[in-house]
Amino acid sequence: MSTQREVDVVVIGAGAVGENVADRAGRTGLDVVVVEKELVGGECSYWACMPSKALLRSGQALAAAQRLKGAAEAVTGSLDAAKVLERRDGFTSGWDDSSQATWLDSAGLGLVRGTARLTGTRTVSVETAEGTVELTARQAVVVSTGSVPVLPDVPGLADSRVWTSREATSAKSVPARLAVIGGGVVGCELAQAWARLGSQVTLLVRSGLLAGQEDFAGEMVAEALRADGIDVRTGAELARVSRDDSGVHVTLGDGSTVDADEFLVATGRRPATSGIGLETVGLQDGGSLEVDDTGLVAGVEGSWLYATGDVSGRVKLTHQGKYDARATGDAIAARAAGPIETPPWSRYTATADHHAVPQVVFTDPEVAQVGLTAAQAREQGLDVKVVDYDLGNVAGASLVADGYVGKARMVVDEQRTVIVGVTFVGQDVAELLHAATVAIVGEVPLERLWHAVPSYPTVSEVWLRLLETYGL
Repeated sequence: MSTQREVDVVVIGAGAVGENVADRAGRTGLDVVVVEKELVGGECSYWACMPSKALLRSGQALAAAQRLKGAAEAVTGSLDAAKVLERRDGFTSGWDDSSQATWLDSAGLGLVRGTARLTGTRTVSVETAEGTVELTARQAVVVSTGSVPVLPDVPGLADSRVWTSREATSAKSVPARLAVIGGGVVGCELAQAWARLGSQVTLLVRSGLLAGQEDFAGEMVAEALRADGIDVRTGAELARVSRDDSGVHVTLGDGSTVDADEFLVATGRRPATSGIGLETVGLQDGGSLEVDDTGLVAGVEGSWLYATGDVSGRVKLTHQGKYDARATGDAIAARAAGPIETPPWSRYTATADHHAVPQVVFTDPEVAQVGLTAAQAREQGLDVKVVDYDLGNVAGASLVADGYVGKARMVVDEQRTVIVGVTFVGQDVAELLHAATVAIVGEVPLERLWHAVPSYPTVSEVWLRLLETYGL
């Protein structure tokens, strides 16, 4: 059975990004329908951001207590893995999306459960359990289908029932032995999470950890992972993978082997655009969708197709995708009433994607970074001054942990005397990051920033120390 429906906006994908673009477009009274083939809330809610951080948090709390005299003596046991997994399940609502579906309804947004495919200009066909729903959008179609893991082309890998991030964040028990390939955020976070839950973890990486961050960030995280008992092996190349009744067997390029009960492959992701009908509107099936700062897809006539989140080829971070979605939803709603101006930093443009993208790696120590690294700033031709400071020398940090270990770096554009990048590494530094983001987005001159007095004794006093080290 086939039914037809005409609405203002169709959003394909009900993850965090799709929900945001639908909400912003729908606030103005537009009739918006969201299509989802899995769970409303998407990857972040059920297999990424929330469950992974829930797996990490209990171990971080225990480690924090063990760094404080008095508390360390009181904390004599190890993590209760079953309770940690139970708490994780609470954040995913047991992989039940009914509450998020209810939210869509309360926001006045329609939901069609099924697999969507573009069929032409402003038209989407959805295969549901009840039949086919043909949707026509008066204003816009938004693709927010996210991304999927990429498995390396290694003999035996595809047949070895390996873990991706989904299996690693939803596992019901702790594997005795876990091998991980990939030194990025997912690999580092989940290696530490499962090690602290009791796994014997081997982390395999080609070069250093956390490529794209300041070098010291990856080095400090690697040191911490080794202190947790993780076997961190650099220069590792996969040659072959197999699985039998005794587990997974990983052969490396140098002939050495790693045996494990589970093998997590965390080597990257690609846009989830295969099979969604891009070829029907003149685009390449399976490719990323190039967009402008309002989310409009390039190469499609009529200014009706938008893309947000991982499919757009922009920053693959939930919070940044939600930011893009807010700008896109506002632009769609405004364009429904007529032409709009879209200068940088307007409510319709995701300008921050180019200048101030914040990211936190929730390992212990945390890595919190926004803007440019020193190397990136120099590559852009900026005249930069790099200011480093030992976080352990801040009075507030010494209260947070005995023997606090951490580092802060501020990258300054000397021509404008404004900050273009900041990196913090240390316990609980994630909460320092937004101040850095505000300073970069606002292009606050250092002379003015000097008047932003940090409270004492907090770790935020590092801002004063960085400015003093700079020369103010």
